[in-house]
Amino acid sequence: MITARTIAVLAMALMLAAPVPARAGDIGGPFALVDHHGNRVTHESYGDKYLLVFFGYTYCPDVCPTELLVFSQTLDLLGDKAARVQALFISVDPVRDTPDKLAEYVPNFHPDLIGLTGTAAEVKDAARAYRVFFRKSLAEADEENYIVDHTSIVYFMDPAGEFVRHFVFGQGAKTVASAIEKILAED
Repeated sequence: MITARTIAVLAMALMLAAPVPARAGDIGGPFALVDHHGNRVTHESYGDKYLLVFFGYTYCPDVCPTELLVFSQTLDLLGDKAARVQALFISVDPVRDTPDKLAEYVPNFHPDLIGLTGTAAEVKDAARAYRVFFRKSLAEADEENYIVDHTSIVYFMDPAGEFVRHFVFGQGAKTVASAIEKILAED
């Protein structure tokens, strides 16, 4: 049986094997979504903060909660420097991941984590901007209980919305925090 984790690993391998975008500016861009408090937000809503961005969904059995735990640990390891970083969890399952569902889910990981969702079109536009693949699993027939296959890359964006670097699934919080600290020190 193919698991969500297997699919995520295969998607990652395909993404890493794909040609690198011609410019780092090809990753990221404007988005307009709703946060887990019900507020409309855009890419500009976070002011002068760096963005740590991950696309996933609340019903994900393994990759998403694991990566959000790394987010939490990373923010804790950054200490006071975490005030310069906003961690965002953008849902690729807007049907089930309403603002209310995200409000129940994201605080389990870190109080500063923000969950984002929107209409199917808004989520698709945000994912396209970040070159994120996602789709409802074709193997699932149940309309309420299904898996969403998705890219499992974490994006680190500067305050101007420009791509700085990415982190891959399995990199620990110490590695991520250390890399972020170096970037913040250079700024």
